[in-house]
Amino acid sequence: YYFLEIMVITSLLRTPRSLLIAALLSSSSNKSINLASAFAPFIRQSSSRSLASSSKLSMSPPRVLVPIATGSEEIETTCITDTLTRFGAEVVIASVMPQSSEGAPLVCKMSRGIKFLADVHISECAVGTGNDNWDLIALPGGMPGAEHLRDCPEIVDLLKKQKSANKFFAAVCASPAVVLASHNLIASDAASTCYPAPPFREKLLTVSEDSVVVTDNMITSQGPGTSLKFALVLGELLFGKEKADEIAKQMLVER
Repeated sequence: YYFLEIMVITSLLRTPRSLLIAALLSSSSNKSINLASAFAPFIRQSSSRSLASSSKLSMSPPRVLVPIATGSEEIETTCITDTLTRFGAEVVIASVMPQSSEGAPLVCKMSRGIKFLADVHISECAVGTGNDNWDLIALPGGMPGAEHLRDCPEIVDLLKKQKSANKFFAAVCASPAVVLASHNLIASDAASTCYPAPPFREKLLTVSEDSVVVTDNMITSQGPGTSLKFALVLGELLFGKEKADEIAKQMLVER
């Protein structure tokens, strides 16, 4: 029943020991969240992915697009989608994998072999469809998932639209380097971060050692061990600090 806990445990058990240690050390060195204490018993209402108490609000909830692909990182994807759903955002997961004669491939096999079912294909969210207005676009990392996101024209167009409209766009792990930097979406003087491996870091012009970096309307983070903190920062930008503190307390995350 506890989607976030089950997914994280499964993903960690499939993660090579060296990568797991690196992620935990990265989280510890940046005084980030403690994954072991971060998961409270809440059921994610994935079927609707909408605000449970929408009848109490006069405004529509913020819309968040989370694109995924074969090889995207499970923990990062789940932390983003689960946490922002708790805030009350309308979270839409979109597969970027190519369509075939059989239709859009909505099931993506993630980096540790866990299968995720997307809500829609990215073609339904592309610029010009009328469904391209997003308050936040958040990219999980993982390889080769980040490369699939980089090579998806619809995602690139959406990110450029988001940046030019001064609306939030975010990326974690490999995606700041592989996606954002590859398409010149990071200004030369803009601080950012990514997974702390040389092939990724060398693509960033101004590297920050912080676990989560907010530069104007761009938010970047380092990896699985920083993903809950990353998601809470995203939630704070959309809903405010008071709501973020409330959600963090419910999830047993120290801020």
